[in-house]
Formats: sequence, structure tokens, C-alpha cells
Amino acid sequence: MRILGIDPGTRITGYGLIEKVGNRLLHVDNGAIYTHADAPLSDRLKTIYDGLCRVITEHAPASMAVERIFVAKNALSALKLGHARGVAMLAGVNADLPVAEYTALEVKKAVVGYGKAAKPQVQQMVRVLLNLPEIAQEDASDALAVAICHAHCYQFGLMTGSGRSF
Repeated sequence: MRILGIDPGTRITGYGLIEKVGNRLLHVDNGAIYTHADAPLSDRLKTIYDGLCRVITEHAPASMAVERIFVAKNALSALKLGHARGVAMLAGVNADLPVAEYTALEVKKAVVGYGKAAKPQVQQMVRVLLNLPEIAQEDASDALAVAICHAHCYQFGLMTGSGRSF
């Protein structure tokens, strides 16, 4: 099963694709979609949507997992991040993908075994689990972690998400 993980952001949206084959997790691709900080929010959201649509078309994942954000330092940032999450989810739903959501705590627990693990620990574990030659770019590494979390949760029937069946 091919899984697309998303780490949403209005400046940088990370994506990571993995393939679950039996008990093995294989790296397929990862990267980031960059937007122009001075562009209107609507243009940035279109860039994210179009970029994710290209990734979905190119790699044909079977499902998508998006990081669920529940804490933000300021309301405006949270609102903008919510827009980016919505656009990412829309790209998945429009491609008929089941979309699941996981909190950072759930992702860290699934990847490292400890929900309060530091970011470098998560990045290193992603590198090890996927046998990468080096740690991926930060947003892409976070997206790969979300995909790994989904692979583990799917395996054990622990999915959270948008209410769509898997």
C-alpha cells in the first residue's frame, strides 16, 4: 500500500511517500512545495493544491495522512495553517483517497515510541526506518513520519480521520 504523508504549511508543505510491503516500509519519494511569502494567501493555497495534485497523479498513493494541528502560538497562524490543511485534504479527497489525520503526539509515538520525542529523534528514526542515506529536509521528514504513523495505525486498525472508510 502506497501512503502519502503531508506536513501542511502555508510557506512550506512537506510531502513524503512510502510503500508498505508486508512488514517493510520503503521510501518512494519526498519533497516540499514552497510558496512565495509575499504572495496573497489564495495564490499560496493554489500552489499547494496544484503541487499536491501533481504528486498524487505521479505516484498514485492508496491513501493520504495529514498532520492534525491542535496548538498554535497565535490565532492568525492557526487559521492560515488550517487553510493549508484544508487544501491538502481537498487534494486527497478530490483524488478519491481516504484521508486520515494524526496529531504530532500520535506521529511521534508511532515513529519513536515516545509521544514527546524531540524533532531530531523523529528525523533520525525516519531515516533509519526508511533506510535513507541522510535525514530528509525538515518538512519532508515530518511528512514521512506522518506516512509511517499511518502505516502503523492502518496495520493495527487504529486510524483516525475524516470518517471515510479505509
